[in-house]
Amino acid sequence: MTAGELLGAAHRFPFVPLREKLEDRPFVVVAPHPDDESLACGGLIADACRQGLRGKVVIVSDGAGSHPNSKAYPPDRLTALREEEAKRAGVELGLKPEDMLFLGLPDYFVPFEGEGAERAIGAIVACVREISARSLFVSWRHDPHCDHEASYRIARQVQRRARELRLFEYVVWGHTLPPSTEVDPIRSGYRIRLDHEVLEKKRRAVAAHRSQTSDLIDDDPDGFRFTKSGLARFDLPYEFFLESDA
Repeated sequence: MTAGELLGAAHRFPFVPLREKLEDRPFVVVAPHPDDESLACGGLIADACRQGLRGKVVIVSDGAGSHPNSKAYPPDRLTALREEEAKRAGVELGLKPEDMLFLGLPDYFVPFEGEGAERAIGAIVACVREISARSLFVSWRHDPHCDHEASYRIARQVQRRARELRLFEYVVWGHTLPPSTEVDPIRSGYRIRLDHEVLEKKRRAVAAHRSQTSDLIDDDPDGFRFTKSGLARFDLPYEFFLESDA
């Protein structure tokens, strides 16, 4: 299967009521960076919270790699800023402060094996068990970013260690792959509808990540900032998820 075929199919997945897909159980979202949770799962989180379903968000990296040459925001200050932005976004989505966990692994250097990865796996397993989560969401295995790939591999280990846990993948950077790129086929997938209220919550959450969506940090010409067209890919009345094999 090619990336173009998979992503084309994903935008045509059947719609499924969120409560049904989550089986009325808590869930955990694993985000490689502060903002991935809002971009790809903001609607899911907001709708689940509105319906009274508990969720936790685990932010894997510290996000300090987005503006490596900024003098105004050196790594420590940028890490603090991105955590603050993620917390603000979580509030917009309906999360409580205690439902967000920041692992603080180095941006661009998230490990997928070794001591650092083991600590991350253990922390996420503890989250899953704390709330008896049934579903785990993580970045697509083929997302072309090393931290996204590492986060997927970490989540796969969590699934293997936590019983009866379903793993779903969401796409952030997959659209940048050449359409002819060969990718693993996915067993199944689904979409959830985002009504106006939920979509507005998602938009506010995305906007809360000002360091990534505005000129807040203006002293690093090589720093990252989403383009309008890039953000538009996530501003849809639905979100889709790929279901991983067990």
